[in-house]
Amino acid sequence: MTPVRTILAPTDLSALARHAVARASLLAAGLGARLSLQHVVSVGALDALRHLLEGGAAAVQERLLDEMREEVQVLAGEMASRHRVQPDVHLVVGNVLAEVAGYADAIDADLVVMGARGAGFMRELLIGSTTERVLRKISRPLLVVKQIAHEPYRRVLVPVDFSPRSLEALRLAQRVAPEAEYVLLHAFEVPFEGKLRYAGVEEHALSSLRVNARREATEQMNALIVQSGTDENRVRRIVVHGDAATQLLEQEQEQDCDLIVIGKRGQGMIGEMLLGSVTKHVLAQSSADVLVADRAAV
Repeated sequence: MTPVRTILAPTDLSALARHAVARASLLAAGLGARLSLQHVVSVGALDALRHLLEGGAAAVQERLLDEMREEVQVLAGEMASRHRVQPDVHLVVGNVLAEVAGYADAIDADLVVMGARGAGFMRELLIGSTTERVLRKISRPLLVVKQIAHEPYRRVLVPVDFSPRSLEALRLAQRVAPEAEYVLLHAFEVPFEGKLRYAGVEEHALSSLRVNARREATEQMNALIVQSGTDENRVRRIVVHGDAATQLLEQEQEQDCDLIVIGKRGQGMIGEMLLGSVTKHVLAQSSADVLVADRAAV
């Protein structure tokens, strides 16, 4: 597997965005990766400011940018002192989404780290329908930080549907949290179970279908672990019957996981769920940080 070599942490300098920078710094130190801090000054906000100022707009804008640059430099210094990493600093004026995506491509970031909430653009990026636009725009793994970073990730929950994206997610978990324990979760439902019950299929027959589905899923999970090269002594296997989103959040709590790694796409119906409702539900409702896999982790 290719190691994580470059981490990008866009920040709006809010308190919660600083938590994301701290996590990015902790990861960079542990993985020996380069860290780049990016602060984008919204061109729309600057245009609005210039409109309000009757005179001296250029001088005020320059002072404002200098203050922001200094604040980012101070943050970089704090991370260097606390985590012994020396981040690069990139400050730019422009469209936030375009600048973040463009800079991630420019430095070939292996991982983008952002806060779950923030001020201004960070809040907009990670709430509602804009979330999907960000995940589609940035074709790189995106880590959404919700917790204060005290230590490396200890236990990582990886929901799997046995599509190629499941292997990608597990390998990405190993790249980002190489010393963690991995909890593999597969939540299944018998196809058309409700309709079968309505049609008069007896409960013992439905139970037999669930047993078969569980056995098949367990076999596929074992094969996935072997294919990924994961140490079996560091893997928990969980195969449960039920709704994927519900089971995912329940197991996050029951297994005391501090990171969820989820694929952006799967196969068939599950693929649509992972791209849409499940991923959005997890981003909104989980307590743990969420890492959304996108491109193959080889």
